Amino acid sequence: KKKSTIFILDTSAILSGKTIAPDDTILVTTEGVSNELQPGGRDYRAFLLLRERGLAINSPSKEAIKRIHQIATETGDISRLSKADIEVLALALDINQEKEAIIITDDYSIQNVANELKINFKPISQDGITKSFKWTYRCSGCGKKFNENIKTCPICGALTKTIISHKKDIKR
Repeated sequence: KKKSTIFILDTSAILSGKTIAPDDTILVTTEGVSNELQPGGRDYRAFLLLRERGLAINSPSKEAIKRIHQIATETGDISRLSKADIEVLALALDINQEKEAIIITDDYSIQNVANELKINFKPISQDGITKSFKWTYRCSGCGKKFNENIKTCPICGALTKTIISHKKDIKR
């Protein structure tokens, strides 16, 4: 039995104003994404047009959200993802159990976490990632590295910066 493909739109896909998919494609987004779009203006009209075309608003399971938090923490992307980003990834995780979900996004952190979970993604305005990253945090004062997102170094009190601790090529 052939899985039907579902495109999950993040905010960047809607804001791009570009044609996203053929008319017969199933389009889905989340409540978090719809909340990021303020009524009025061109972007909101693009969103309303997509809604008229059948864009559904679905909610991911709590289990999927928990899994995304876990993986995004492991990759170091958790502080770079909004609540809406996490919902988009979690919804893709849920949908992939029965159908093929493709996240339409230009957000590199969404792409990085999606790649880690083997969720398909497609950029809309940019090239998309070519490497997957693991992020870590380093003190700008003493240089100590931390796996957790610690804003201030407990050793010297300086601010920490996000750095890449590991990267590898991805095949798309």
